[in-house]
Amino acid sequence: MAFIQIRNVSKAFSPNTFAVRDFSMEIGRGELVSFLGPSGCGKTTTLRMVAGFEIPTSGTIFIKDTDITHKPPNQRNVGMVFQAYALFPNMTVAGNIGYGLRIAKRPPAEIEQRVKEMLALVHMANFGDRYPHQLSGGQQQRVALARALAVKPEVLLLDEPLSALDAKIRVSLRGEIRTIQKELGITTIYVTHDQEEALSISDRIVVMNGGRIEQIGSPFDIYNFPQTEFIAQFVGTLNAVKVEVKDAAAGILRLENQTIKTTQTSDLGKNGDQVMIAIRPERLSISADGAAGNVLEATVENITFLGAIVRIQVKIDQATFHIDTFNDPFIALPQIKQKVHVAFPEEAVMALKNK
Repeated sequence: MAFIQIRNVSKAFSPNTFAVRDFSMEIGRGELVSFLGPSGCGKTTTLRMVAGFEIPTSGTIFIKDTDITHKPPNQRNVGMVFQAYALFPNMTVAGNIGYGLRIAKRPPAEIEQRVKEMLALVHMANFGDRYPHQLSGGQQQRVALARALAVKPEVLLLDEPLSALDAKIRVSLRGEIRTIQKELGITTIYVTHDQEEALSISDRIVVMNGGRIEQIGSPFDIYNFPQTEFIAQFVGTLNAVKVEVKDAAAGILRLENQTIKTTQTSDLGKNGDQVMIAIRPERLSISADGAAGNVLEATVENITFLGAIVRIQVKIDQATFHIDTFNDPFIALPQIKQKVHVAFPEEAVMALKNK
């Protein structure tokens, strides 16, 4: 049975302005689900409705079998970590972590023990006497996480918790958050606009756009099998181009002067239609003779060194494509303006549909 149920939830801030429309999903106990999408897509509003800071215009929200739709935040047994750390500047780290327990009038000995456990959990055992201004951004966010977990919530809600941190700390801390979440087995909703963050830590991802759900799936499925053009463009780098359907049943497409084949025929429509196809850059390669699948003539336009990856930009007819290949210092790269053949398997060609 689902631990969290969100049923047909909508939120309108005026009769014609909906932040969220008809949002429905179920979240299992111990699952980490990320809400992913651009600014203004409704992901934070949805999270705030689960937290109790916003009341749905319509729909219901259940935690376990309890309808919490109209309950105040302090009656929902959820812990929340905000983008802005929201620590009390006049309290020590230990004081911040134990705040919720003091409000709940827990015995001092229990509070002291729980604070010690939380400090150890977030690897800050020696920081209890410090104040927030004496901590780095990453340390402050660890304290905010420990404070949210100290009260033993049934659900953990994280609203863009790492967006204010620099890149290296974000990578490190997101790994720690995932480790802690798995260790505690706490059901978690994680809001982010960062696709890499969502792909790296989630059991499932909810991609949102314009207040609606575009797709729900595992990170593997969201990246490799996007259901709409929006998802394919938003999640990862993408080569997207319009082609003409020459033989829908056989998966034969025409890109100006060259033919492309795909194994995905269900979304091609009928012969003569224009359809958007997408190919991930890592599925393309500069081909050797005899390569199987699609082999197209191209001209190299640019080469960009990205560390572990080298991105080769080519022109195929009038369409620009990017090819991502591992950086190997012992393999020569093609030259700018060089004529090459670009190869990719038929199953790498995704036909996209607009919702």
